[in-house]
Amino acid sequence: MKNMGRRYRPGARDRARTRIRRRNTTEAITGAITGTLARPQLLVLGRHDSTGRLRPIGRTVPLRPDAAHTLAEHLAPAGSGHPWTGAKFSSARGTRDVLDTTLVRPELVAEISADTSVDRGGVYRHPIRYVRLRLNATVDDVPRFGGARLQLRGDR
Repeated sequence: MKNMGRRYRPGARDRARTRIRRRNTTEAITGAITGTLARPQLLVLGRHDSTGRLRPIGRTVPLRPDAAHTLAEHLAPAGSGHPWTGAKFSSARGTRDVLDTTLVRPELVAEISADTSVDRGGVYRHPIRYVRLRLNATVDDVPRFGGARLQLRGDR
């Protein structure tokens, strides 16, 4: 927040300015992991588009040990025909470094916390925070990929 009563000073830092990044919670489908099925390290998440194709929307920051343990109990390796077979995921936005991923059955719904920076209609620009597994939700409950604005929990 900028103090509008202060004069602009080139090269000077205004200590009264505070940056507030807004984060919202929503759901996504777990499509891949890094690490092992017994000890996942981070999740690669997706959402279905209007044609039903699973599209990647981002990855989480590294999982906490308790969250990784809970997820490991429910993860299953992907069978043939996974929509991301052969896909490569970058380790960070703007880098060519590739994540070493293991595809999983795209059946688990994760509640996530993400800032509001998105591109291409629904791809998060920053890593996502995993909140919890939503065992009471199905992939049909997850908002669709794309659209004019991001669908967030408060928007429903």
